[in-house]
Amino acid sequence: MHDLQDLKHLTLDLDARGIATLCIDNGTSLNILDSDTIVEFTRTLRTLARYPHVRVLVLRGTGDKAFIGGANIKELARLQPDTAVAFITRLHDLCEAVRDFPVPTIARLSGWCMGGGMEFAAACDLRIADTDAHFAMPEVRIGIPSVIHANLLPRLIGEGNTRRMLLTGAAIDAARAHAWGFLNEVVNNAALDEAIAHTVGELLECGPVAVRAQKALLRTWEDPNIERGLKHSIALFGEMYAGPEPDAYMTRFLERKKKA
Repeated sequence: MHDLQDLKHLTLDLDARGIATLCIDNGTSLNILDSDTIVEFTRTLRTLARYPHVRVLVLRGTGDKAFIGGANIKELARLQPDTAVAFITRLHDLCEAVRDFPVPTIARLSGWCMGGGMEFAAACDLRIADTDAHFAMPEVRIGIPSVIHANLLPRLIGEGNTRRMLLTGAAIDAARAHAWGFLNEVVNNAALDEAIAHTVGELLECGPVAVRAQKALLRTWEDPNIERGLKHSIALFGEMYAGPEPDAYMTRFLERKKKA
């Protein structure tokens, strides 16, 4: 694992059974994604994907306040059309790295899961949350649309529920996310790690070559429109920064946060 040492924004544990646990550990209370974290995260996932003895990947945040609280709004507020395309391409690449991971991926969802964090969770295979978890796609509230892997949500929660989340930016709780089909399981926080361990155990009962083959097949069964939508949304995200709304709404958000 010499090529996975010296991680600055993540911690990695890989045990003898082939269970990898990758944790966001970048010093932010809500495990916010800035560019440095995104780049290291993507590189780590792509490196780990080449390890043949890995059988399951668990993804989590530090603590229980959030899985991923979204992208760094201070960084988003500084973007221009060209840098906005570069930023969203990095986030796209991160979500693709977990979507393409060759073995089952489990998102451990505690606390808040918002924006890019919800898209990243959507790109995982399985999602297990605690009862205190909340989910939101609040981009329209800061003057930008939800793009890239938000286009996985209709397959998971349905077209109508996706429209409600993306057009209002309003949050939903774990019970509703489970009822809508986003979550595979919801348990009390004290039982969260046990629930994940149980699912990991079920996966380890299966043939590792067969599981990798099944994961590859699941990817081939996905709608090709997903890929076209990803490309279009990257361009549209850049175009949004040519107008006044991102600056106006993000400035308003940051000012409210200062007063809070």
